[in-house]
Amino acid sequence: MDDPGLPLSTRLQDRLHDVIPGGAHTYARGADQYPEGFAPVLTRGQGARVWDVDGNSYVEYGMGLRSVTLGHAYRPVLDAVRSVLDDGLNFSRPTELELHAAEELLDLLPGADMVKFAKNGSDATTAALRLARAATGRDLVAVCEQPFFSVDDWFIATVGMNAGIPAPIAELTVRFRYNDLDSLRSLFEAHPGRLAAVFLEAATALAEPEPGFLEGVRDLCTQHGTVLVFDEIITGFRWSFPGAQELYGVRPDLSCWGKGMGNGFPISALAGRRELMELGGLRTDAARTFLLSTTHGPESVSLAAFRAVLQAYREHDPIGVMETRGRQLADGVNAAADGLGVGEHVRVIGRPSCLVFTTTGPDGQPSQAYRALFLQEMIRRGVLGQSFVISAAHTPEDVEHTIAAAREALVVYGKALESGVEPFLRGRPVAPALRSHADPRRLPS
Repeated sequence: MDDPGLPLSTRLQDRLHDVIPGGAHTYARGADQYPEGFAPVLTRGQGARVWDVDGNSYVEYGMGLRSVTLGHAYRPVLDAVRSVLDDGLNFSRPTELELHAAEELLDLLPGADMVKFAKNGSDATTAALRLARAATGRDLVAVCEQPFFSVDDWFIATVGMNAGIPAPIAELTVRFRYNDLDSLRSLFEAHPGRLAAVFLEAATALAEPEPGFLEGVRDLCTQHGTVLVFDEIITGFRWSFPGAQELYGVRPDLSCWGKGMGNGFPISALAGRRELMELGGLRTDAARTFLLSTTHGPESVSLAAFRAVLQAYREHDPIGVMETRGRQLADGVNAAADGLGVGEHVRVIGRPSCLVFTTTGPDGQPSQAYRALFLQEMIRRGVLGQSFVISAAHTPEDVEHTIAAAREALVVYGKALESGVEPFLRGRPVAPALRSHADPRRLPS
């Protein structure tokens, strides 16, 4: 099949590398995450479709790194944003809009009394850790072995891409395994009186909590006086309304929100119990915690977008739509893979509202080269995405288009399994986003 034709995208991507380190403002959006010559530069989106500078149209998945649940350019959110533009956006004092937004979020969170808004998830998670350390007087943080919690040193020190961070910082972060209560219990035993906070996502795309696990984490934190923090950046507005804590019935002390709460507009939040949150306020005699103090945290555009998102979730059932469409997509692609005899090598797995796909080589091991091949063949057929994370804007036609594209892509995949990937893959394989060196996708200087 002919390439979609990305000459302008390729030229613009080269220019992006000249002025932006990595060629993108998020490592997950980088060109090294896509096959060479198949990294479209986009111009616009509508619903579940996007268009690139070369005029190609794609059904998109991933949807703004899971931040867009209602679809691109969702009209009620845009109307709400337009309604505040003429009144100014950023002031020297709080606005009535801030109060309404805070009250509406807290009405959804029985375990939270106060909230502060910010712009990205790392703002919220780092503020939660600082607050936990202030409240407990302890230094260590226990994080679940899950993909990502923050761009800040306390977490990035523990991943492969950690140049520039002093080694001792990594020693303050310890890890436990998901659905393994004993691994967390052993941390409390190994570091008595030192764990300020426990961080985890209540669930991930690939892992649901086993019976009693979240309750056990809650009990351990209560028993040891440790602050329990749920990272709801991804699960919020995607697992349930508002999030996973509602679905599983376990209340954290603090919770961190972002992504879906703005449908693409930049907003995050830290919510929690009053006695903790007030350490950053004025109703305390304790030493004050620098909690969150951001210039753009209360700007009107994102708060208006957030309130419109809440309204959409009250009036409709975006999560139900995502679950239904996701199941249809997974079933269709998996059936196609099985029918073509490659079902052991390509599989769509995960929660229907947050699907991913696995790609393995002839040896059955995960393969970046075969992942690149699958991405390449899907892009050629008008489907763009490093995952199959869906939105409520994906129509049955979008899903059928994706299944048909996957069926054709899997034919190529099967041939590559038989004779090797090299004749079929254009350029070098994709590479992990958070690797220690630019190789194997280093660019010439």
